[in-house]
Amino acid sequence: MGYDLVIFDNDGVLVDSEPLANNVLAGYLTELGHPTTYEESVRDYMGAAVHRVHELVLERTGQRLPADFDETLHARTCAAFEQELKPVPGVEEVLGALTAHGIGYCLASSGSHERIRVGHRVAGLDGWFEEEWIFSADDVGRGKPEPDLYLHAAGQMGVEPARCVVIEDSLRGIQAATAAGMDVYGYTALLPADQLPGATGYFGDMMQLPLLLQLPV
Repeated sequence: MGYDLVIFDNDGVLVDSEPLANNVLAGYLTELGHPTTYEESVRDYMGAAVHRVHELVLERTGQRLPADFDETLHARTCAAFEQELKPVPGVEEVLGALTAHGIGYCLASSGSHERIRVGHRVAGLDGWFEEEWIFSADDVGRGKPEPDLYLHAAGQMGVEPARCVVIEDSLRGIQAATAAGMDVYGYTALLPADQLPGATGYFGDMMQLPLLLQLPV
C-alpha cells in the first residue's frame, strides 16, 4: 500500500550513531562500576530513552546513577558525534525520493532534541528536516516501546496512524510502531531480522527502501 507519512527513527536509521552512542554508554557505565560491554548496551538500551538506563541499573544493583549522569552522557555522546558521525548511506537519496513524490516524512526519536540537532548538523542532514518535523521522547510521557511517541508524531503531522509507516532498527521501536497501529519496516544494518520480530518487512540497504515504499528512485 502507499503511505501518506513516513516516520523515521533517528539513531541508526538516519545517522550512523548507534555504534558511537553505545560505546560511549558502555564505557561510562563501566567507569561508574557497572561493567557493560558494547553488545550488552545494544541489547539492553538500543532504541530506549535514557531513563531506561537509570531504571535497569537500579533494578539490577539497587544503586542509583549520579545526579549528573544524563548531562555527562549527553556531553560525551555529542563529543563522539562531532568527531565521527556520518549519515546512514543512501538516506539522502531516500529523503530526496520522498520529497520528489510529495510524500510527507518526519522523525521520532528516543534522543533529545539537542542530540538530534547536533547529529544532523555534523552528518549534514539538517537541511532535510524542519523543526516541526522532529519529535523526541522528551515530548511525551512515555517513550518506546509505548506507542505514545509515534502517535504524537502522526497527530502533529495530521495523518491517521493507519496511513503511516515507520522505519526502525530496534525491537523497542518496532513494538512502539506496532502498538500505534502503524506498518513498520525493520532496518537490519546493525541487528538481524530475527532480533527484530514483528515488523511488516525488513531491508538491509537503505537504497532498498524506496522500492518497499513503492517509490522509484
